[in-house]
Amino acid sequence: MNKHHESTGPADEQQITLRGPAELADALPYLMGFYPNDSVVMVALHGGRGRFGGRLRLGIPQSPQEWPSTAEQLAECLVKGSERRGERPDAIVIFLCQDPADGEIPGQVMERLRPLAQRLRTACGALDVPVLEALCISDGRYWSYCCPDPRCCPAEGKSLSLPGTSVMAAAATYAGIQVRGSLREMEARLMPLKTPSVADQPQALDAAGAALVPRILDEEGRKEVARETLVLARALMKRLREAPTTAPSAADIQDDSLISHDEAAAVILGLQDRETRDKAAEWMEGPEAESALRLWRALSRRCVGPYGEHAAAPLTLTGWVAWSTGDEPGARVALGLAMQADPEYTFAQLLHQACNQGLDPETLRRCLRGERSDRTGRSTHRTERSAAPRAVRPRAVTRKRAQPGSVRPGTRVARRRARGESRADGRGGTKSGRQP
Repeated sequence: MNKHHESTGPADEQQITLRGPAELADALPYLMGFYPNDSVVMVALHGGRGRFGGRLRLGIPQSPQEWPSTAEQLAECLVKGSERRGERPDAIVIFLCQDPADGEIPGQVMERLRPLAQRLRTACGALDVPVLEALCISDGRYWSYCCPDPRCCPAEGKSLSLPGTSVMAAAATYAGIQVRGSLREMEARLMPLKTPSVADQPQALDAAGAALVPRILDEEGRKEVARETLVLARALMKRLREAPTTAPSAADIQDDSLISHDEAAAVILGLQDRETRDKAAEWMEGPEAESALRLWRALSRRCVGPYGEHAAAPLTLTGWVAWSTGDEPGARVALGLAMQADPEYTFAQLLHQACNQGLDPETLRRCLRGERSDRTGRSTHRTERSAAPRAVRPRAVTRKRAQPGSVRPGTRVARRRARGESRADGRGGTKSGRQP
């Protein structure tokens, strides 16, 4: 067995020492805040006692041909991200979590994923960071890819401890830390609905796109759509906030019932505009945060059929509000889904990276507060000026032009519209010049 110790916090905090693969495997849900399914998880270790640092999670690529590039990208992301925070990892722990497929047994999962584990170990080694442990967890059992001793790590694997009985579980209970459930269960709250009640949602999105996209292509129309979107979103937040409280298991169903197809479509389409989305991101704290989070989750579930890519905006807002309010596990899940919906969505990429690196969301909160304060100040100044008498001047004839960052004809929006999938693109800066 590989003998090592990993502590859960800095030297000036109470430390929990984990010895060996068994305690590491039992600690994983508490490190992530949920039970990962179908995931690669990498955790950085710092110092002689192996203090846990940054961590990354990614769904296991289905094709083994993707494993080499995925391993290199994950290793570089974790190491370089830690370096930017001033702490290069001294070692890394790897977890591969996947349940057996039909007709497969857990031991076969372990062997099938062995090449991926080796790729990850090699990629970390190429960056001069050793992999201290690499574990496979499948169907309640674990295996070590690093330990050669069959006495502690037999070929048939070993059973995980019963939930709540490990040393990490005891420490987490004492600290008030809870495991939310499985990753699959957390993702289900954000995935497109498949109930008969949303059968008409794609048609509502089609109609909203046909009505809103031509307006968004016009400078003044774009401002009007942004205002209407935010006003409607606030009204929906108020409706959700004032609804009778219900059991957590029924809360999402109730929220879905309170939002009509047309209302959901209008806000989803409006949020595809970057500036509108950024203003909505200001509802990140205080009394607004809870109702905003419920709204963004509900809208994510309404991005059904051919509109799955549109979910990137509400999913990113879900992740941002969750992170801003201290729910890092929920933030990681939502932001991961946002990048699945649209891999080029820069806002989700940046937030996901910052969350994984353990950065403080207060920096972004402060920036958004400043934006809102400046905008409020400008609005007040304009109101004061308009109230003062002034000479009548002839109106100059101006030519409307596209505002920087707005949706332009000839982009993917126009092509989508031809296919009946209208969308005002609010994605991030790429080589093609899309918005951040």
